[in-house]
Amino acid sequence: MIMHKVRVTKEFSFEMAHALEGHDGQCRYIHGHSYHLSVTVIGVPIQDAGSPKNGMVIDFADLKALVKETVLDPLDHSLVLFEQSQFLEQVKSWTGQKVVLTPYNPTCENLVIDFAKRIRTALPQGTQLYRLILRETQTGYAEWYASDNG
Repeated sequence: MIMHKVRVTKEFSFEMAHALEGHDGQCRYIHGHSYHLSVTVIGVPIQDAGSPKNGMVIDFADLKALVKETVLDPLDHSLVLFEQSQFLEQVKSWTGQKVVLTPYNPTCENLVIDFAKRIRTALPQGTQLYRLILRETQTGYAEWYASDNG
């Protein structure tokens, strides 16, 4: 029997603010975006008539739960700042706010790399991350491909 690989994509939206430390333009200020994340995985559909996942690479509900746990819950409606941000002193006094510090400047490119790491480690066996697209604005996005990253 020929094993056909299939790509499956699920799309997500979330709200997040950030500031780009050292940026020479407007993005150095705290500002927010409505992000759109497309997650594509690849695998061979399960061929087991006794499995409730028969015919699926991954159940869309399972992929949704995985991305929700690894990316959305930690970052949706948060302020993401580089751990060496100029705003650290100010945000320390903010109570009840969702502030996330990262070891990297939270550019769209660095975020998509981080998301790839988070999602890859959580995927079920036999399913691989193929591609991520993180759309920061209607006209700007970053892409991550497994084939580019080993």
